Amino acid sequence: MSNVRLVWRKSLNVVMLTLTGVAAFGVVSILFLILGYLIWNGGRSLNWDFFTQLPKPVGETGGGMANAIVGSLKLLFLAAIMGLPIGLMAGVYLAEFSGKALSFVVRYTADLLNGVPSIVIGIFAYTLVVLPVKHFSALAGGVALGMMVIPITVRSTEEFLRAVPGSLREGAMALGASKWRTIATVVLPAASGGIITGMLLALARVAGETAPLLFTAFGNRFWSPGWNQPIASLPRMIYDYAIAPYDDWHRQAWAAGLVLLGLVLLANVGCRLVLNRRGMTRGV
Repeated sequence: MSNVRLVWRKSLNVVMLTLTGVAAFGVVSILFLILGYLIWNGGRSLNWDFFTQLPKPVGETGGGMANAIVGSLKLLFLAAIMGLPIGLMAGVYLAEFSGKALSFVVRYTADLLNGVPSIVIGIFAYTLVVLPVKHFSALAGGVALGMMVIPITVRSTEEFLRAVPGSLREGAMALGASKWRTIATVVLPAASGGIITGMLLALARVAGETAPLLFTAFGNRFWSPGWNQPIASLPRMIYDYAIAPYDDWHRQAWAAGLVLLGLVLLANVGCRLVLNRRGMTRGV
């Protein structure tokens, strides 16, 4: 009987290991398929002009998306300065100060906000920012993306702060440090690698959003100085160029998709490097 059970367990182990391997291979294959398709279709349109020139008028070939690349970076910068501090402070409050009832409400609210469709966030930002001033702007786009950054930052910050050993807090407070000083000088530095990773992932998450920008930043085929004018972005340019009836625009849409995916991949690689560097530092 024991031999039969042993054979059954080994067989089950082999089957499950095979299934997990096939699932992992499927996920990686899909990623490389998308990346390869983008490289094949968009790599041919990537050149120096794509990164340095403005879009050409309809009917002319060539040009680039320099304004959209700069516009996406400006929108992410606004989203970072608006959403990340709020998410960080809310995460610190949940992990260090809140009671069970309040923390449940805040977590549930953050999860609901994270699940709200991006187009609804765009409509809300449109009503909140665009309608009062009666024009689109980079600021409105930053507000929309910033609201989407908040719940991801809240949850990741809370999780990484809770992973910090309680002995570090107790040691700091035993030496006479106040609660806030303990958090600022001991807990946050200990969890800084994970918190930064969560912030980068939150920004990577919103980098490709298009729907909120349709209602807020709108778009611009020229340079957009300042923060109070409509501004171009890579997701919006990809949408416009992909549905246009021009082959040259289609090629540039593929190129823009490749650049956008590359930025997201760089953000994820940066997250890994931050975590690995933090882990090596702790090991030393």
